[in-house]
Amino acid sequence: MAGLSDFEDLNVTLEDMVAVVEINRPPFNFFDMALIQALADTFEAMDARDDCRALVLCAAGKAFCAGANFGDGSDSGKLKGDRSSGHLYVEAVRLFRAKKPVVGAIQGAAIGGGFGLAMMPDFRVACPESRFAANFTRLGFHPGFGLTATLPRIIGKTKAELMFYTSRRIKGEEAVEMGLADVLVPLDEVRSAAIALAREIAENSPLGVVESRATMRGDLADAVKAATDRELEVQDRLRETADFREGVAAMSERRVPNFQGR
Repeated sequence: MAGLSDFEDLNVTLEDMVAVVEINRPPFNFFDMALIQALADTFEAMDARDDCRALVLCAAGKAFCAGANFGDGSDSGKLKGDRSSGHLYVEAVRLFRAKKPVVGAIQGAAIGGGFGLAMMPDFRVACPESRFAANFTRLGFHPGFGLTATLPRIIGKTKAELMFYTSRRIKGEEAVEMGLADVLVPLDEVRSAAIALAREIAENSPLGVVESRATMRGDLADAVKAATDRELEVQDRLRETADFREGVAAMSERRVPNFQGR
């Protein structure tokens, strides 16, 4: 087993034809532009390797990914305005263009943009402690990271709308029942179960699997590109509203927001 990442917050190992890609920003694994770019670079690199046939996307700590974190604000422009280059959503689309199958190990919370990231894998292994939430409207905001394209494909339009409009959290058991996750195991078995599924995939013809995946995913990456174009335009607009400021303040203060519709 060899370490394959030069990015300090990403651990990558490859064994038995399966690459394990671990986000290493515990406990909550917030992402920024650099992390999503490093993930896209890693997935593209694994596409080019004959000794990798499947991947596992996982994270250290209690959460899978609790969303975006732009710290002092110096990176916040990567979520605003012109997406022609150097934009987080450009890197997100690169992830969805990866060619090899991916199993997500979702051991805890996948919230907001972190939920969007959790929808990139083909399959999700969850546990009772898993939490999925598109909590954007709770912030006076609009869904992002391609969720308006990916989530309806997995759970259907009405259930996706329910998650978007209510911002409710879906626990692991319910996630499996509604098709949001595919496997439910105890917390301490999430990663090993994800690796086992990836190895089962890797035992099959790599050419057949990659071509089958291309057929089944179809225009997903293009759909994510179109979705993020729309998501970004609305997010830029809503970011300037009083409701967004109230939503962020309410979350920080752990209280119910008082939205005014302006």
